[in-house]
Amino acid sequence: MPWDLVKLNSGYEMPTIAVGTWKMGNGDGPISQVDQAISLGFNHVDTAQAYRNEAEAGQAIRDSGLKRDEIFITTKFSGSNGLDMRTSINNSLKNLGVSYVDLYLIHGPRLAVPDIPTAWKQMEEFKKEGLARSIGISNFDVKDMAVLLATAEIKPAANQILLHPYVYTTQAPIIEYAQAHDIVIEGYSCLIPITQRPGGPVDVPVNKLAKKYDVTPDQILMAWVKHKGVVVVTTSSKKDRLEGYLNAGNLSLTDEEVIAIDLAGSEG
Repeated sequence: MPWDLVKLNSGYEMPTIAVGTWKMGNGDGPISQVDQAISLGFNHVDTAQAYRNEAEAGQAIRDSGLKRDEIFITTKFSGSNGLDMRTSINNSLKNLGVSYVDLYLIHGPRLAVPDIPTAWKQMEEFKKEGLARSIGISNFDVKDMAVLLATAEIKPAANQILLHPYVYTTQAPIIEYAQAHDIVIEGYSCLIPITQRPGGPVDVPVNKLAKKYDVTPDQILMAWVKHKGVVVVTTSSKKDRLEGYLNAGNLSLTDEEVIAIDLAGSEG
């Protein structure tokens, strides 16, 4: 697989591209989509309590025939149905059909109740008990991370955030702060400039580079994320697109090309 592994501060390694199950729904759809992604070479599956398809993701993982240590599983505490964190992680493990997850995240700072330090203590217990090999956060900004780190015994291994060129100016301080504290950033929805906001300023440098390297625009955006030192969380129901995402791991942009995309993003 062309995407490297990244070493987490917990000592474990994480594949730098993941197939996500957000918006897949439930039933046979996510089972077949996750199964397809795994068969093509994805070995990092990202789901969450709120996506309501952990059981389907778990089914696809079992159907793949991979050994437990050959697949990296991320899920998240989303506060669904008002369930507490302990009940939630136990339900997630049962749904996924595993005894531990590789990465367990708090899905957002408002879910850290009654406050971030208290919720994080519970996360640290899950790691100590072996329910999660690594623990982390999602959608936490610099202020939230600072509050967490002030009392944390165990640092978050990762922070999963929205990341594409149109929000890069806003998200850059989060990336810089996290990297300064040895917290890996994961980025989701990196293809929004193509999928939801076509025709914007980012199209110009992205299309130009796609032509230059004889690749697709979505591969350029993934190479942009990779250049930032960020793990990609993505998805597609189409086999050729998934193959393209994996192949994007072989693509390297120059600093100047990345800056051109940054500038176009700030204009948008």
